[in-house]
Amino acid sequence: MVPARVLTVAGSDSGGGAGIQADLKTMLALGVHGMSVLTAVTAQNSLGVSGAWEIPEEAVRAQFRAVVDDIGVQAVKTGMLSSARLAAVVADLLAGTAAPVVVDPVGVSKHGDPLLAAEAVAVVRERLLPVATVATPNLDEVELLTGVTVVDEDGMRAAAAAVLAHGPAWALIKGGHLGAGSDAVDLLTDGSREHWYRAPRHPNGHTHGTGCTLASAVASYLALGHDVPDAVGRAKAYVTGAIAAGFPLGAGIGPVDHGWRLRGGASA
Repeated sequence: MVPARVLTVAGSDSGGGAGIQADLKTMLALGVHGMSVLTAVTAQNSLGVSGAWEIPEEAVRAQFRAVVDDIGVQAVKTGMLSSARLAAVVADLLAGTAAPVVVDPVGVSKHGDPLLAAEAVAVVRERLLPVATVATPNLDEVELLTGVTVVDEDGMRAAAAAVLAHGPAWALIKGGHLGAGSDAVDLLTDGSREHWYRAPRHPNGHTHGTGCTLASAVASYLALGHDVPDAVGRAKAYVTGAIAAGFPLGAGIGPVDHGWRLRGGASA
């Protein structure tokens, strides 16, 4: 049996907690075959990003075509796109792809380091979001893309409407940055149907890679044939377990544990 195939288009995290590395670990854990298009290389560890270098435009195109034209894909996930130029290249490539696309509009790292140039925001908003099956911004990314500031759960509806206005089929607004003490709540909507996902917060603080992991999990479950609300629910359960099992690494923020189910956690 050939497993479902999922492609991640994102940057590398040399520390292994986020980016391409987190995406491929998530895909392996969920039983799909992960493939990659590298858009940038970062020098990164538990303390932050100390350097970043873009991959040439022609290399991004060549990686994408090599995978899609020969192997094929059943879902695509995008992460760090770095510049307006690369964001436009990726948007054009995805516009000709029939597979569902999960867009994680990465703006900054967990440590607050910028991962998307200011001039690239408009390209993501105007060219990448319209090709997304699901867009998965956190609250900071919502504000970056739309100007909407969210301070409570009611505000997540306005955020979702603002994101949907730019063309994705579904918006998944991640509420993890709402005040501590509440559940970690996410809102998925296509403008007519709402699905709310809640999970208890885990106070261990090792949350590096959560956004990449969630988006990759959604893409993996879409490739496995689940519809969007079910894929998001399953992805939320997976990332909640990964956060709970997060571990210290280095002197800063540790990663979530992508292999938590392999180490005695609940079955899928």
